[in-house]
Order: sequence, then C-alpha cells, then structure tokens
Amino acid sequence: METLIALFGSQTKVKLLRQFLFNGSTPFLPRELAYRSKSAPTAVRKELGVLAKAGIIKRKQVLKSIEARQGDKIIFKKLRGEGYILDDKFPYLEPLKNLLTVASLHADESLARRFTNAGRIKLFVAAGVFIQNWDSRVDLLIVGEELNLNKIETVIKAIESEIGKEIAYSAFEVQDFEYRLGIHDRLVRDILDYPHITLLDRLGVEMNQ
Repeated sequence: METLIALFGSQTKVKLLRQFLFNGSTPFLPRELAYRSKSAPTAVRKELGVLAKAGIIKRKQVLKSIEARQGDKIIFKKLRGEGYILDDKFPYLEPLKNLLTVASLHADESLARRFTNAGRIKLFVAAGVFIQNWDSRVDLLIVGEELNLNKIETVIKAIESEIGKEIAYSAFEVQDFEYRLGIHDRLVRDILDYPHITLLDRLGVEMNQ
C-alpha cells in the first residue's frame, strides 16, 4: 500500500481506483464509496473530482439500494443522485489495473496470518483475484477447526475495503472439507484443479493431488 500511496498521492485515491477498476460496470454514489472504502466523505469527494478530471471516471445518474449501518444493524437504503462510473474509454485501464493488482494483492503468508484468530487453520488456499485469475469462482479457501465465521467475515470485509473488490470465499470445518474432497465436490475441485497458491497445508492435500 505504501508504494501505491507514494505513486498516487493518497490512500483514499488508491482505494477509489480499486473500487472502479475491479467493478468496471458498476456506478457508485459518493457516500457509498465512502462506506465501502472506509474513507472520509470529504476526502472521497475531493479524489472523485481529481479522477473525473483525469478521465478515469465519468459522472452518471444513479438509483440504487446501498448497504448502511444503523447502530449495530446493517440496513439497505434506496438512494438517487449523481454518481460515478469507470470510463471504459480511458486508454490506460489495463496497465493501471495490473499495477494496482500486482502491487497490493500479495498471496503470501501475511494474508493467511490475518485469519489467525478465526480458528485453528489447517488449509489456506488463495486463488482468483489474488493471483490475477479473474475467472475463478473462489478467491480464498479456508479450512480449519472451530472456525469463527464472524471473525472470518470481519477480516474479509477489511480486505474488501482495501482492494475495492468483493472476495468470494469458502470456509469449511476439516471434517466437512474432507468429506467434500472425498466425493469430488465441484466447488472444492474448481479451486484445487485450477490455478491457485497454497499458503498453508497441514492436511497434506497438495501431496495427495
């Protein structure tokens, strides 16, 4: 992240770029972007103006239902207003997307360590967005004992706010995973039979493939 901030000037701008580049056909309202990126609304509006002036995004009238927090509850509100969408005619979209991906989505041990408090992790596999395989059904596979799904979801949400893209993940208890592996469950096979990086394997899964 530090490298990208140095290049682009602010953490907010980096987060907004990711939101638009990884969700190309989706228009966003400024307050929605502030919520998704966990950034200050004033900073978001400032950076949106900069990105629009650069031609990376363009203005668009938006009507959508967005997620918001009300106390301890998550609610959905319908909002209409001027929003922004990625301008697909911007000439440097792919190089920019590749730069943001390579510089920030590291499939390494530090990624797996973020889930340390979510249970006794036995298998951790990264795929999809973490290895620039955009067609993958799943980005993360987490297998363990006594998994805390709420803690896993909290970490996932934090990663999503950083990279600007929803993460598709599957989390299984060891017994459930081994059963699925034994019957050649399609979801499990779609992860293990296609490009992926195994960051932790205490079950010997890769040795038996």
